[in-house]
Amino acid sequence: MAGTRKPVVEVRRSQRRRRTVSAYRDGERVVVLIPDQFSRAEESEWVDRMLARLAAREGRLARSDAELLARAIRLINLYLPEHGAASAPASVAWVTNQNGRWGSCTPADRTIRISHRIQDMPDWVIDYVLLHELAHLIVPSHNAHFWALVGRYPKTERARGYLEGVAATAGVPLTD
Repeated sequence: MAGTRKPVVEVRRSQRRRRTVSAYRDGERVVVLIPDQFSRAEESEWVDRMLARLAAREGRLARSDAELLARAIRLINLYLPEHGAASAPASVAWVTNQNGRWGSCTPADRTIRISHRIQDMPDWVIDYVLLHELAHLIVPSHNAHFWALVGRYPKTERARGYLEGVAATAGVPLTD
């Protein structure tokens, strides 16, 4: 069956690493980082576990862009109805390359990108980030009109507080 074969795995042991295990895709192979003191059995167990986590994350990313676009349309209908097609994005996608932002928008081509880091956050937080980016399709800056549009979402302050807490815990500055 195509697509179900096991990828090439490179295991890297580290004397500095004590308990944590991580994995990432590097081209066609998967690199798994483990503590040096792990036994071969623990290594095998963790490689399987990390391959499953990567596959699950990649599956969420692959199948949910369409769901994210549908969610954006629902938010437009609820909170920006008078803007209709003017506030509709050309595309909305989960991305893995945004480490300093929760989302971004390019009004010129009407694209929205949402960081994969918020996929596991509560729905009301994802909705806030998405509505924030949708509002940029109407008002590119962060002026008073922009914030009035975003403020139509009833959980705006709660979501901003949640994201500020996550950013503070991670030591990452929150950017709008």
